[in-house]
Amino acid sequence: MPVRLTAAALLALEAVGILALAGWQIVALLGGDTDSIVSSLALIVLTVIGAAIVGAFAVATARDVSAGRSGGIVTQLLILSVAIGAITGEWAAPGIALLIAVPGVVGLVLLVLAVRASAPRRRDDES
Repeated sequence: MPVRLTAAALLALEAVGILALAGWQIVALLGGDTDSIVSSLALIVLTVIGAAIVGAFAVATARDVSAGRSGGIVTQLLILSVAIGAITGEWAAPGIALLIAVPGVVGLVLLVLAVRASAPRRRDDES
């Protein structure tokens, strides 16, 4: 299987994970575990939009479109920044940070490899 399809599959799984987060937010809203209904609704909408965007990156990466790989790389960097945030602060959770960071690192490596695989060869590389 080409590396770009593996990267696309990981991006698709991350999109599903983001949708699961939106589901969790909906449960919290319905359970009354929020301070502001308006803010909660806005966060749910933004989370669903984010999932759709990551899903679009997955489709574009599978189709070998450069913008999908670029967006996927940015997504992995954002995931890694969330992981760093999870190991710092008053409620640091190193185990959760590791669970977040591993797919981010794997995705980043896969996407960089996909970029390299799709790059045109230079003339001086042919000899």
